Amino acid sequence: MGAIYLVRHAQASFGRSDYDQLSPLGERQAERLGEALAGRGVKPDLVVAGAMQRHARTAELALAAAGLETSVDVDEGFNEFDHDQVIVAHKPAYKRRAVLLADLARTGHPARAFQEMFTAATERWASSDGAGYTESFADFCERAEQAVRRTADRLGKGETAVVFTSGGPIAAIAGRLLGGDDGLWRRLNPVTINTAITKLVSGRSGLTLISYNEHAHLDGTDMLSYR
Repeated sequence: MGAIYLVRHAQASFGRSDYDQLSPLGERQAERLGEALAGRGVKPDLVVAGAMQRHARTAELALAAAGLETSVDVDEGFNEFDHDQVIVAHKPAYKRRAVLLADLARTGHPARAFQEMFTAATERWASSDGAGYTESFADFCERAEQAVRRTADRLGKGETAVVFTSGGPIAAIAGRLLGGDDGLWRRLNPVTINTAITKLVSGRSGLTLISYNEHAHLDGTDMLSYR
């Protein structure tokens, strides 16, 4: 059987003008991830990444740390949903980033406040028919599933792929493989850890989820993060 490792990107730059850059912690996480992949003996025949900068940088650092010299194919199907649009649809005033940051700062616990707000915003999106969004939740889940199936179709017998993507697509893929209910995404997505590894196998019966959100390479360190 073929194997596909879905890797969530390392920590991005929450609170900064360009979120789509790895934070200093994220750079360390990506290197740790590469060491973990090497320790597991993962030698990919195919490496794929979404088109976001945080995907590309995580792949670059992880592959270097693993001692792997391989090209990275880009598949936009592995991109995260437009979180900015989801937030603004939930609260239009947050179109001005300064308003969002000020509201979060006033709570005294900005990270916690953001998580609560973001959960409410994604709940609204996931329970809607897609009106007011450029991509409906159902279309997003379908996009993620088709991307991983494209990857599986490219693998030969016994070959391995590593995919650098985001928490949303990973949760969508896992939810569909576990039961086909996109509603499961709402429970899986919030707990996805930066640089966590989700393993699938591809065989005659199709794709099977083997493990979800593995992050043993971060145990015993100060590097674990969710956002």
